[in-house]
Amino acid sequence: MNPNVTRRNFLSTTAAAGFGALILPNSLFSYNVNFQTDKKVRLGFIAMGYRGQAHLEEMLKRDDVEIVAFADPDPRMLAMGQKLMAKFNRQPAQEYANGDYDFRNLLKDPTIDAVIIASPWEWHKIQGVEAMYAKKIVGMEVCGAMTLDDCWDYVKAYEETKVPIMMMENVCYRRDVMAVLNMVRKGMFGELIHGQGGYEHDLRGVLFNDGQTAYNSGVEFGAKGFSEAKWRTNHYVNRNGELYPTHGLGPVAVMFDINRGNRLLRLSSFSSKSRGLTKYIEEHPKGGKDHPNAKVKFQQGDIVTTQIQCANGETILLTHDTSLQRPYNLGFRVQGTDGIWQDFGWGDNNQGFIYFEKLMKHSHRWDNTEKWLQEYDHPLWQRYAKDAENSGHGGMDFFVDNSFIECIKRNIEFPLDVYDLATWYAITPLSEKSIKKNGQVVDIPDFTKGAWQTRKPVFGFDGAF
Repeated sequence: MNPNVTRRNFLSTTAAAGFGALILPNSLFSYNVNFQTDKKVRLGFIAMGYRGQAHLEEMLKRDDVEIVAFADPDPRMLAMGQKLMAKFNRQPAQEYANGDYDFRNLLKDPTIDAVIIASPWEWHKIQGVEAMYAKKIVGMEVCGAMTLDDCWDYVKAYEETKVPIMMMENVCYRRDVMAVLNMVRKGMFGELIHGQGGYEHDLRGVLFNDGQTAYNSGVEFGAKGFSEAKWRTNHYVNRNGELYPTHGLGPVAVMFDINRGNRLLRLSSFSSKSRGLTKYIEEHPKGGKDHPNAKVKFQQGDIVTTQIQCANGETILLTHDTSLQRPYNLGFRVQGTDGIWQDFGWGDNNQGFIYFEKLMKHSHRWDNTEKWLQEYDHPLWQRYAKDAENSGHGGMDFFVDNSFIECIKRNIEFPLDVYDLATWYAITPLSEKSIKKNGQVVDIPDFTKGAWQTRKPVFGFDGAF
């Protein structure tokens, strides 16, 4: 690119060119694909559970997206997806419902440009990697990997095919988180020292759900369970680790420039005992101490903490807390030499506390967080707040889906890419390994193979999405 052409001017002059416009170092596409040029992104959906339906509803609001096909072996979920199509006056999507592997036939459809994958965690790797080899751009939902090799497989597939994959971590787009990111980049926190985040969310009603009500409906899982209870709870039976790292790690990783001037070096994880899920079954009206599921031994500790060291000297603390009674909170903390923000919840008038000793000209007193978050509202939220008003998770879903589509249309790199996905996913198997070895420190691979030292941050900058 001509150094005299700004990123903003580049975007404004190439956005109208359609797919496959230019192949440059910061381009999304660097492989030979015959994209359509009518400015519509043709999407396939792999897995039509509630998370897949949430993405579908966001995409149905857009006139630059065409929904081509669904792949899911569950007829109930397919029917719910088709109902959404009808609600938005769209023609029914082609269905691939002949078993768990019929998604492979969806991937053969030459009219599909990209897929969104929102399947059970154990399916993410096989579906995502096969999609890249099938030349389908991938939007991949969050979780943690089953094995460390899975993470390398994503990187290998990308480096062999150059087909891009985006980590669909919506919490990176949370309004208060992005305001804090804005303040971090303005230097208001000084030099960053420490970050915290986690998944602190009472999921007992999700993990045990028989489908009779939307939440808190029973004590069943596995074959007798509904939606996530069919598969997610089995991870708590068989595993013990930081099972869901990306909500807590993602926003902190963006602020700390992980994989783009900084990287995660090593971690150590500890797990508490497991009591919450058994107690829930024993005390639930549909359960009791004699219920078969009350006899199940859950390996997953109620609280798992993971401490991470970064190459530039910062530390990060993650907390996984989903099996006990508690209000929802992701527990963010961003602390530097000149400021600190701590998040104690989510929603109206619950934005945590902020403190800048020099700027506030007082000591040891938290300040009005809302005032600071409004003053430093991120430009993306200033631009798109109206569009995000009726979107899921307080508008975050609009932003992550908008980023996916706009980057494809404008041929610019994803803000959260394959190296972020591999790094964040890797926390799960590495934490499991550390816990099994009594908290032993475990090295975190450099999935960029040294490129982190020269890669530049892109998330949330002007001209990005």
